[in-house]
Amino acid sequence: MIANRHGPLVGLKVLEIGHYIAAPFCTRILADLGAEVIKLEPPGGDPVRGWGAAIDGNSVWFSIHGRNKLSIELDLKRDRDTVLKLVERADVLVENLRAGQLERLKLGPDVLHGVNPRLTIARISGYGQDGPYRDKPAFGAIGEAIGGLRHLTGHPSGTTELPPPRCGISISDDLAGMYAAIGLLSALWQRDAGPDGQGTGRGRIVDVNLVDSVFSLMEGMLPEYAMDGRVRQPVGAAIETAAPTNTYPCADGRWLCVAGNSDLIFARLMTAIGRPELATEPRFATNGLRCAARAELDAVIAAWTKTLPAREAEAVLEGAEVPCSRLFDIADCAADPHFLARKSVQTVDDPLIGKTLHPGPAIRLDGDRPEDVVAWTGPAVGAHTRYVLDTLLGGG
Repeated sequence: MIANRHGPLVGLKVLEIGHYIAAPFCTRILADLGAEVIKLEPPGGDPVRGWGAAIDGNSVWFSIHGRNKLSIELDLKRDRDTVLKLVERADVLVENLRAGQLERLKLGPDVLHGVNPRLTIARISGYGQDGPYRDKPAFGAIGEAIGGLRHLTGHPSGTTELPPPRCGISISDDLAGMYAAIGLLSALWQRDAGPDGQGTGRGRIVDVNLVDSVFSLMEGMLPEYAMDGRVRQPVGAAIETAAPTNTYPCADGRWLCVAGNSDLIFARLMTAIGRPELATEPRFATNGLRCAARAELDAVIAAWTKTLPAREAEAVLEGAEVPCSRLFDIADCAADPHFLARKSVQTVDDPLIGKTLHPGPAIRLDGDRPEDVVAWTGPAVGAHTRYVLDTLLGGG
């Protein structure tokens, strides 16, 4: 039995021809908002089912990755007619195959629009559907590297010989998935409504890639380079344009992130750590001056944080209304009262792995309860094949 759905996208019909992260992340956003997402999995399932921890052979990650989606198992080469029948009733198709692979499967946009001119197609790839790098293979790490992010995640030059680390998650894929969701919803608005309320009635192709998604986050670096050739360099945990803002060691081996960006916050911070005289020091009077003296101020703050456990230092600074936080690991997130109160952490029952925890929705709409978002957890491979073929396609 398929649970009733909630959310603003109820009635939107989505096909996912996706694997690993980017396209499935896009469709997870849409599914969480109520869309009907049919995930077309190859025989054996999405390869991501083999990633990470597992219980009885079932990936715990896929509990989230595939939630609220209908899984059908089929071979795109052999079951092309079934794919086209699903396309005929769909509003959206999301894919993240290598550029040109849909065409090689004889499922290119011209074929899909021949079956359903209203279909909006979101195509997510490493480098985009054109350009000299179009055919190069890419994963998330490559998007970080060529998009400019990995250069910035290192420590200042000369402080270590270790390579710049990744941020810990597949940020390129997640960004591309979010941009794809934004792009296809924009295309659907144009198709169905538009500025005159009539709409064009035709679907469009949304071209999103890992590299551009990362590159879009480079803030003012491109015009800075155009201005005088400057290239922003890594500054570790600090922020180049604000001080004191950094992450400081505490007595218990934990870290405390402190953002003393403004003049007023800086004064409160100095008072809280027992150095009120620095708040009136002329050489620290502006943010620009403090940036020039970042190393000195960081040393002063670190000398204080090292005397206290992170939680106690955090409490002192919060009492002074200084933005700060311990660096949370996932155990901290799972137990945090704010996460729990907002249902950002939810306990759910997964038939495949048992009771587990899921993140709640990042997008909240009034009238929709966050605890209603998870209608079902990531299903077994092909769990809904018969339902989709017999009920949704009427025995196709």
